[in-house]
Amino acid sequence: MFSLFPALVGGSVTDRSAVRFGDRSLTYAELAARAGALAARLDGAGRVAVWATPTLETAVGVVAALLAGVPAVPLNPKSGETELGHIVGDSAPSLVLAARGDLLPAPLAALDRVDVVVEAEADTEASGGAGAPGSATPAFSPEASGAVSDPAAPALVVYTSGTTGPPKGAVIPRRAIAATLDALADAWQWTGDDVLVHGLPLFHVHGLIIGILGPLRRGGSVRHLGRFSAEGVARELDTGATMLFGVPTMYHRLAETLGTDPGLAGALGRARLLVSGSAALPLHDHDRIRAATGRGVVERYGMTETLMNTSVRADGEVRPGTVGVPLPGVGLRLVEEDGTTIAWYEADGTPAGTYDGESVGEIQVRGPNLFTEYLNRPDATAAAYTADGWFRTGDMAVLDPDGSVRIVGRKATDLIKSGGYKIGAGEIENALLEHPGVREAAVAGEPDADLGERVAAWIVPLAPEAPPSAEELADHVARRLAPHKRPRTVRFLEALPRNDMGKILKRELPRD
Repeated sequence: MFSLFPALVGGSVTDRSAVRFGDRSLTYAELAARAGALAARLDGAGRVAVWATPTLETAVGVVAALLAGVPAVPLNPKSGETELGHIVGDSAPSLVLAARGDLLPAPLAALDRVDVVVEAEADTEASGGAGAPGSATPAFSPEASGAVSDPAAPALVVYTSGTTGPPKGAVIPRRAIAATLDALADAWQWTGDDVLVHGLPLFHVHGLIIGILGPLRRGGSVRHLGRFSAEGVARELDTGATMLFGVPTMYHRLAETLGTDPGLAGALGRARLLVSGSAALPLHDHDRIRAATGRGVVERYGMTETLMNTSVRADGEVRPGTVGVPLPGVGLRLVEEDGTTIAWYEADGTPAGTYDGESVGEIQVRGPNLFTEYLNRPDATAAAYTADGWFRTGDMAVLDPDGSVRIVGRKATDLIKSGGYKIGAGEIENALLEHPGVREAAVAGEPDADLGERVAAWIVPLAPEAPPSAEELADHVARRLAPHKRPRTVRFLEALPRNDMGKILKRELPRD
């Protein structure tokens, strides 16, 4: 039978640590009992919303829904009422799961509420008597649900950021979760012996699917920090954690702390794997971490609709600016605006086409890692795929001569057409970050009567009292890339606008 979590069913359930949030934790036996009892209550419930706070209750609630074969809709607790109202109205959950005592906002008031209780009394309280406290066997048998054994059945409905309109609900099937996690296990040599530490939010792919469900599928352990801190990372890596997941904002904070906390360098150096995602990790943070710890930070590439597409492998070369090669089972190609394929990878990893590090194309992917549809949006679903079944990511990239994928920006905001050239904003940002006077950089195109678009840069200088000049930065880029890629407009800021995941919000950059 197809199973997302072999370590939670049958005779494989053990007393090994499964999940820990601060000083609260559950073994596999306890998680099987708690989630199994809750799953019995959810059986046949339809979609369920999960108030996805960074707590043990969220992990138990999502696992329970998956055991029951019920699609879960993770809700961002920081979302405004308008956005929450849209998500609830669009996904139509039958109830909401939340930790006891959580205050829920008005858009959730009309939903039936089920408190997720994970203390010792949870089994009898949550299921009306089913399952004895501490029992190693779930009161609910997942084999009883046909959806659990169907790889195509929906597992999660994860809402996109909604940068071009109201958020869309990407329906993630069970097969996509299994395929991505198994491919990452291959790329990262991820086993049940690994202990993962992170402090990521639990309402999206990175923190929830990769960061919580990933360790559970491997039979390993996860320690969630609750609130990210360099002190917490060091503590967990010093006491047995082997892997760290984070976003660039988190790694930047670690890099900043390394100068004043030598113990942190030792802790990071003991990690088997440091992984960054959700946005590009700036070059200077890469370099500072490697210099202090001897460890390179592995970057990977994915999105809500595709889960993970590529990654630097654990035994591969870590090069800032690249996100590795396609994961096993993922086909990837770069496509020109006219539909011409520049270069591609077959799903078996066979490369073909032009790998020159210069030819820019849109990344399109296909494979078992893809979402099924946008909920209630057949028009958007159809538009997202090509006629021959490839998903249009909207991300622009080049393939380096060694086959590594180097993302240069989003098609909608980061592809600059200037003087007949197609320029990726990401490569200019990376070049700017190599300048010793630049702390952060963002690049976008602006209308230009002569060029069509001109390259514009927003810079956070390392020393605000003595920033590099616009001419110095333009020359710096021209020497490293090409004269037509130099920024023609440079603006200096105290900070770049970013979202919770560290992605730069380019539409919020100030313009004259």
